[in-house]
Amino acid sequence: MRSFLAELLGTYFLVFAGTGALVINDVSGGVITHPGIAMVFGLVVMVLIYAFGEISGAHFNPAVTVGFWLSGRFPFRRIFPYMGAQFFGAILASLTLKILFPMHSTLGITLPRGDVGQSFILEAILTGLLVLVILSVTSGAKEKGLLAGVAIGGTVGMEALFAGPICGASMNPARSFAPAWVSGHLCGVWIYLLAPLVGACVAVVVHRLLSPGLGQQLSMGHATIAK
Repeated sequence: MRSFLAELLGTYFLVFAGTGALVINDVSGGVITHPGIAMVFGLVVMVLIYAFGEISGAHFNPAVTVGFWLSGRFPFRRIFPYMGAQFFGAILASLTLKILFPMHSTLGITLPRGDVGQSFILEAILTGLLVLVILSVTSGAKEKGLLAGVAIGGTVGMEALFAGPICGASMNPARSFAPAWVSGHLCGVWIYLLAPLVGACVAVVVHRLLSPGLGQQLSMGHATIAK
């Protein structure tokens, strides 16, 4: 129960701060700026990892949960409870922003600003890099450790900084679904539900190819063939 509550609260604060920065930037005439929004997303991910990493692993993202499961670090039976907590927390955050800013029509939704295919590929690549970094700097299914929060938060901020103006740089189905559902703007949300999952799957394959264990197995296989 503690882990599910941590996932709910962590995703709540992630969406509240991240999409809240987008909303406040709009209503304040651009005071936060795009670099500021990217920094908010990166910083909130970093601090939440340190706050909840020991409790739930600090996934806060269905794509990350799927990535951990596919990598063999997370049990299948916990996938849907984790996702339920993540989506519920994200929706609560968007509802909070709706109450605070009732006149804001979009609540920080992610929308493709160019070609749909372009945004889909960008989101898949961005999520793939994020999940690859997470798998590389963590052990088991928990994002914790002295530098894990910095590396993961830095990745989120960097990706939001350069790709945000084109695809929104969501990398998180819960983060995109919640404001879209609460605001009633569901057009294009399928991109941000599907592309991150594709990226997570590719990241797991790449991580396995790069892992030392696989390299040793390949080396032993080549040596056997040579004999």
